[in-house]
Amino acid sequence: MSTILRDIFSVNPPGRLPAPPLSRQWQSKRQLTKSMLMYPIFITDDPNASQLIPTLPGQSRWGVNKLEGFLGPLVKKGLQSVILFGVPMKCVKDHRGTPADDEQGPVIQAIKKIRALFPDLYIACDVCLCEYTDHGHCGLLHDDGTINTAPSVERIAEVALNYAKAGAHCVAPSDMMDGRIKSIKRALIDNGYGNKCTLMAYSAKFASSLYGPFRDAAGSAPSFGNRKCYQLPPAGRGLARRAIQRDAAEGADILMVKPAMPYLDIIADAAQLAPDHPLACYQVSGEFAMVHAGAAAGVYTLRDMAFESVDGMLRAGATLILTYFTPDFLDWLDN
Repeated sequence: MSTILRDIFSVNPPGRLPAPPLSRQWQSKRQLTKSMLMYPIFITDDPNASQLIPTLPGQSRWGVNKLEGFLGPLVKKGLQSVILFGVPMKCVKDHRGTPADDEQGPVIQAIKKIRALFPDLYIACDVCLCEYTDHGHCGLLHDDGTINTAPSVERIAEVALNYAKAGAHCVAPSDMMDGRIKSIKRALIDNGYGNKCTLMAYSAKFASSLYGPFRDAAGSAPSFGNRKCYQLPPAGRGLARRAIQRDAAEGADILMVKPAMPYLDIIADAAQLAPDHPLACYQVSGEFAMVHAGAAAGVYTLRDMAFESVDGMLRAGATLILTYFTPDFLDWLDN
């Protein structure tokens, strides 16, 4: 080290910051705000349901008649957006996921209820077929049980359009079928919703071990096989980069990486590859449960670790975070 650098470091050692918390906050290029949070909620077809989900601490499945009491206090605290996941418990499922866009089904009923109760609350809808098919996969199948892509994409676009017609502000296809972004965008434009409904693509969705609590919550585990054939392998950085570029080119308005914490490099890649797009990441059920488990074991405090996990996502480039911690953050950000 040169004499000049030694002199500089002796006066101002690298990495040292003044003690006041405000000056430490200034080191962050982006800080978490309430507008960055989107709350995933599970809507079931029992209109009066309020069912705790054991593997997701503090989370429940909700019926439409319970939404006012559930969401009202959160909206008053500053909740600005939600994403709806349908959890059909009573309907008859079939090979093409017919209940997904049933007008009397949980998602469309919830869209209409929330629009009436909270007109300023932004509503996104997960678009997938796995919760509604009798086989539990995200598309239609060939006779040998493999995915039949073309009719799968057509059906998914149909569901997305019907959610938009019901009043959704955003549709978010999570199926990972090739070409579904282009198909959904075309359907929205052709039916007059191109500038009314945002398209958020699960662009880099990995075949992760962290989805277990969600599958318990949504009852969406496949009846045979797995979904690895149409989700990305955890080491597939190149595949993720290509998928991000593909979805941006096909007309996605928002790009998403899922899960978040193990894939901060992919979030950073997406921010670099599509700098003009809002970038979402999903802190998935297993991440949420894992942070809770560590806090319960005394490894750290829940609040500190929740913020640390999200700070990493913001640092990587995310501008929108889907997280089950949203109700907690609404309180924590006020204090």
